[in-house]
Amino acid sequence: MGWIRRARQTGISVGRHGKGDCAVAGKWGTSAVRSSRNQQGSYPLDTGATPADARPFAVTNRSVLAIAVPMTLAYLTTPLLGIVDTAVVGQFGDAALLGGLAAGALVFDVVFNTFNFLRSGTTGLVAQAFGAGDELEEQAVFWRAVLIAVAAGIALVGLAPLIAIAGQKFIGAEPRVSEAMGIYIRIRMLAAPFALINYAILGYVLGRGEGGLGLMLQGVLNGINIVLCILLGLKLGWGVAGVAWATVTGELLAMLLGLAIIVWRFRGAPRLPRHRLLDMAAFLRMLSLNRDIMIRSFSLLAAFALFTRQGAQFGTLTLAANAVLMNFFLIAGYFLDGFATAAEQLAGRAIGARAETSFRRAVRLTLFWGFGLAGTATLIFWLGGASLVALITTSQDVRDVADVYLPWAALTPLSGVLAFQMDGVFIGATWSRDMRNMMLVSFLAFSAALFSLAPLGNHGLWAALHVFLLVRGFSLLAILRLRMRTAF
Repeated sequence: MGWIRRARQTGISVGRHGKGDCAVAGKWGTSAVRSSRNQQGSYPLDTGATPADARPFAVTNRSVLAIAVPMTLAYLTTPLLGIVDTAVVGQFGDAALLGGLAAGALVFDVVFNTFNFLRSGTTGLVAQAFGAGDELEEQAVFWRAVLIAVAAGIALVGLAPLIAIAGQKFIGAEPRVSEAMGIYIRIRMLAAPFALINYAILGYVLGRGEGGLGLMLQGVLNGINIVLCILLGLKLGWGVAGVAWATVTGELLAMLLGLAIIVWRFRGAPRLPRHRLLDMAAFLRMLSLNRDIMIRSFSLLAAFALFTRQGAQFGTLTLAANAVLMNFFLIAGYFLDGFATAAEQLAGRAIGARAETSFRRAVRLTLFWGFGLAGTATLIFWLGGASLVALITTSQDVRDVADVYLPWAALTPLSGVLAFQMDGVFIGATWSRDMRNMMLVSFLAFSAALFSLAPLGNHGLWAALHVFLLVRGFSLLAILRLRMRTAF
């Protein structure tokens, strides 16, 4: 469940391909991108801009950390919430309730991952509008994302019974687990419109580089959720239903707060004409971007699912050990995501501002901090990994197996950092077609590595995971040079 939750929050998000996918062409307006496709299938930014039209801005260590640090803290509140949910239901001493909660949360991780584009796509487009100084386009991008969120959220509420039945059949658990799972899904799905709007709100906030505000909103969301989870689930004895209602209430209150802040801010901005909000070409561009995001997201999910499935073929102990060790990668991922988010905003802003120097510096600084953090994490895991494994599991058998494969897990932050950072850069630039294509290439490389390294057993499985991460990162880095020549 953890790797899907991680995927929904982070590296599973992209932008749209092409130098001119600035649906935000600054003062030139949205019509500027309504030009024919180039040979790569992108939309050139046919604005007639000259170097004098560029809006360069300073990219410093401080500006990177101002986004990365608060967002890292915000991302870390999510696993804390999962721990509290599990602990509350675990107090009832009923394994069926705990299994129903885990299975229900898994279903939501998959469903909501589908709509992660409302966060990532909004971030890239708002960042570009912000860089271009186009306040109207910032508003338009946000409200278009909200309209999509409302429509999708209402549809999910209506489909809740079918989603619950499909989830129960897929999991195939015993009746009491399925019953708890059904209760959780039917209640929590009521939060779908609020949760998706919160994706759009966070995307807008991050697109403007306001990491502190993003931290506050995520803190409110998860803080309310945690408090109500304990109150409703434990104190009032509602169990799984209480945990689900806590999520619904938290999403609703966080949405109201976020909307209030953004609407108040828009009061001082130019009034958004209705025709610009409902620009069909802009909606189609956003939907095209979202399509690429979904394909890429499912490819990433498929890779991790295949990793888990293959690990299961080596026996229960190996499966459990791999699950324990994967936590090392997930923990490092929460920290690396902070710098990937900084890359999203700064790269997107530079694209909108047509500021090549700012773009190059954003890439360099976020990579510098990312590799520094990844190296530190690898060193900590290498030296103290055995102690961390002992904290996660009390089973000596699982510990023994995990210790054998610990070096592979310790190296995942280093092999994955380039993929994280390139994801952030391409999200901000909205070059999603490249990300989609390179993800498919990486998945094929992963599958080939799994087949060819199968004789090495679980060592081969972990080696294949490193191949997957490295191909993701270096393939995007190779394309970055080409895209930069056409973007500016």
